[in-house]
Amino acid sequence: MLAKRVIPCLDVHDGKVTRGVQFGRAEAGELRNVGDPVELAVRYNEQGADEMVFFDITASAHGRASMVEVIERAADQCFMPLTVGGGIRTVDDMHTMLRAGADKVSINSSALATPELIRQGAEKFGSQCIVVSIDCKKTAPDRWEVFAKGGRQPTSLDAVEWAKKAVALGSGEIVLNSIDADGTKAGFDLVITRRVSEAVGVPVVASGGAGSLEHMAAVLLEGRADAVLAASIFHFGTYTVGDVKKFLAGKGIPVRL
Repeated sequence: MLAKRVIPCLDVHDGKVTRGVQFGRAEAGELRNVGDPVELAVRYNEQGADEMVFFDITASAHGRASMVEVIERAADQCFMPLTVGGGIRTVDDMHTMLRAGADKVSINSSALATPELIRQGAEKFGSQCIVVSIDCKKTAPDRWEVFAKGGRQPTSLDAVEWAKKAVALGSGEIVLNSIDADGTKAGFDLVITRRVSEAVGVPVVASGGAGSLEHMAAVLLEGRADAVLAASIFHFGTYTVGDVKKFLAGKGIPVRL
């Protein structure tokens, strides 16, 4: 059985790490400033994080330039794989981030707008570099709908079907974000995580809702996720990556200690 991964996530706005709840928006003043992304990445690298995700939530040219600088600095100081997402709309954008030092690029709204971008990226850089991030919300008793534009625009797509299509087009990994659970620390959506995990043949990273060690174990066991992604519980010192891994190992979940 492959080791399960523990992945801190940094939301970066104009070169600083921020944190919101249920996709809080920068322009609405709904984000808390957490600190310098590279300092946090180095801290998580030292704690034994398996990977690091940087998500650029700045919709400006200046923000893009600062994100490239963040990735370059982090790649220079960290030895874990780095994934970067947010605002990646073309193969050239992917190339820019990979050249800066990212190991993977994550696409979301751009993949929804142009699904062929998944195939283009996979053909040029390899499926292992292309992550499709899916923001979904429960909209009916047995339906989870995919949302675009930072969780603000409904697409009418079914989350499981979109995940299957993304993988068929060449995505090597799926990050599944529950909008309902995001930032609430109330636990992951185990049902949709399990359905997506069972439907695709690539790793699924569970995101949205991490509030306790038990939540992380549950989404890896019951949700069948391959990795767990969290932000608030790491940024605000509730747990270290090491705390999470020791707890998971104690539950018999394979992790890299």
